[in-house]
Amino acid sequence: MNMEIFAEGIGSICSRTPLAPGRPLRWTIIVNPTAGGFTIKSRWKKHLSALHASIEKSKKNPLRPGGASPSKTAGEMDAGSGRLGALGLVPTNRGGHAAEIVKALAEEAESEYGKNGEAAPYFVLIVAGGDGTSREALTVLYHLSPVIRSQFVIIRLPMGTGNDGSDAWELDGALDLLIEPAELDLRRTLILTTSTEKKGPYLAFNILSLGLDAFVTHMTNKMKGSMPGDSYKLWVDVASLLYDRLYKVRPMEIRAFDARNNEVLHLHESVLLGAVGESGHRTYGSHKRILPDDRNVCILRQMPLLRKVSFKERFNAGTHVGQPEAVLFNADRIEFRYEYPILAQMDGETVLLEPEDFPASISLSDPVIPVLKRI
Repeated sequence: MNMEIFAEGIGSICSRTPLAPGRPLRWTIIVNPTAGGFTIKSRWKKHLSALHASIEKSKKNPLRPGGASPSKTAGEMDAGSGRLGALGLVPTNRGGHAAEIVKALAEEAESEYGKNGEAAPYFVLIVAGGDGTSREALTVLYHLSPVIRSQFVIIRLPMGTGNDGSDAWELDGALDLLIEPAELDLRRTLILTTSTEKKGPYLAFNILSLGLDAFVTHMTNKMKGSMPGDSYKLWVDVASLLYDRLYKVRPMEIRAFDARNNEVLHLHESVLLGAVGESGHRTYGSHKRILPDDRNVCILRQMPLLRKVSFKERFNAGTHVGQPEAVLFNADRIEFRYEYPILAQMDGETVLLEPEDFPASISLSDPVIPVLKRI
């Protein structure tokens, strides 16, 4: 794997992007070098081929008249030889590193904003890694002031194992956002709030879920490094057998509300899992279609063991819709009460909620995260 080739290729595309015409452009590529898209040879070979094709495709666009270059921050944050930073790429080397990079970028954007009456640079933040790297970067963006956040756009490349939160499932589709005409699209954030100050609030940008699914994520994270391959698929099978023995599945009270605070659902029954998406048409666990249509919430009632096994394939195809155990609907806020411990997961990060953490809620923020969509 050659990170310089990757950095040079992305930089070449950025130098010709039609994005934000009339403004100087600064790009930063945050890379998790341990992500599967880089470390698995077959995936890296596929990505490299897609990158070369995208570079050729971008050559139909002229070089940006307003100028385009790597951010100053990329050079300053590169802890290696500095060669990659000079190309706009910063490899992460620890948890929290991506957040540090974005915070430094925000300081650079603030220092450049309104400088000498010139057009402020437009900062393109390209994240190449898994959901964890993306979540770190997005969390910092969410907490920026609206003025500084408006100087950014983020593009999430599918370089991890699952890539459910990326801007496309394939690399060429994500890079097309820099090559073809695109417009700014502000997306919302999921916020988990508990009754105790020591826990939360927690943010998610794709799906926030409770119960069985969070258990699968928790065990996958726990076994990373000690189990080869994609252990998520293994734990989907094992969880069906273990979950009810380790965690109580008892009646949970759920109340759901729309944007006007009107109650749209009230349940009080045993829940196997609940998943809330930033929108409908969301996947998790390597493209499992938990939210296959416009509705952004799925509640799955408790069911016998053999029925659980059959639902695994239904999630893959999105055919759980219409089944008696699955309740799908739209909501802007979910409030829930429970008397037993239960796991929650936020884009791959898990937390154990205890009885004292309830009542808790999952809500959607205003649209604030700056992404791109094709025109």
